[in-house]
Amino acid sequence: MENNSYDTEEYTSDIDNGEEEEKEDDIDFMIALQLMMASKYYTTYMVKEPCRTSPHIGHKFVMEILNGHHDRCHQQFRMEKDVFHTLCKELNGRYNLTSTRNITIEEMVGIFLITLGHGFGNTMAQERFQHSGETISRHFNSVLMVVSRMAVDIISLTDREFKDVSKKIREDERYWPYFNDCIGAIDGTHVPVTISPTKQIPFIGRKGIPTQNIMAVCDFYMRFTFVWVGWEGTAHDTRIFMEAIQKEELQFPHPPRGKYYLVDAAYPHMNGYMGPYRRERYHLPDFRRGPRPMDIEFKPYDDDEDYLPPGSMEDEEAEDYSSMQQSEISNENVINIERNYITVSLMHG
Repeated sequence: MENNSYDTEEYTSDIDNGEEEEKEDDIDFMIALQLMMASKYYTTYMVKEPCRTSPHIGHKFVMEILNGHHDRCHQQFRMEKDVFHTLCKELNGRYNLTSTRNITIEEMVGIFLITLGHGFGNTMAQERFQHSGETISRHFNSVLMVVSRMAVDIISLTDREFKDVSKKIREDERYWPYFNDCIGAIDGTHVPVTISPTKQIPFIGRKGIPTQNIMAVCDFYMRFTFVWVGWEGTAHDTRIFMEAIQKEELQFPHPPRGKYYLVDAAYPHMNGYMGPYRRERYHLPDFRRGPRPMDIEFKPYDDDEDYLPPGSMEDEEAEDYSSMQQSEISNENVINIERNYITVSLMHG
């Protein structure tokens, strides 16, 4: 009995010792893990090696473009120099876009424009402007917010009752008076977008790439008066159009009685919205793919560029000239006959 009791106490002691060793191992593991995390944080955020070290920093790049040849500004920022400066002043004065300690307004706007104009990703913008990805993203979003506010102000009607006829129509004989009641045009366009692969399918339409189908309205001064973005590339133009004119919160500029918009063939032809004639070509690619248009009455002219219609002044002149030539030929024949008769008479005289 004593031996059994001793064995039991020894076994219990071994268990207690094993548990203490496991606890010590766990503590050692936690300490090592914390030390690794602290070391990683220190090397990443405290003594990290600088990545963007080029002396050609973003502000210097923007200033070089703005002070250089005018074509460079248009190539890089997709606008002229004076337009760029005006945009910066407008965003600063009316929409409170301000410089930070390290980035000027010009550089912020440059980041925004070059990203949109060239489809730059964040990494490409980092290399171009020598800033971190967080800095690029933060300032891009800052400009995007103020530009969105500005868009609400500038994409609007100047004459909500459409009382005045556009000078573009009134002073052009091709349009006046045929389009004196036309107030603008409506069309859609597909803009490529970058979107998560898990959400791409609804955005991949006939273009074969992810796009947004954007509906836009413009007047005859080429000013946008209404824009609706965000629709998937697979959405049909008619669906977007019908929702735009029916949703009151969108404040679509409906044509007043007697006025109308010109619309693309993809939109319905209805009161206030005039579409093109069906089965008629009007897109330039349609003309490039097929034969050139030809009316029956003009076919003779298309076949022969020297063709003259009957009864024309040129035709009458041609007939007079032909008659005169025939008259001269007849007179010459008579003279020849008389000369031959005299010659024969003298020979036999």
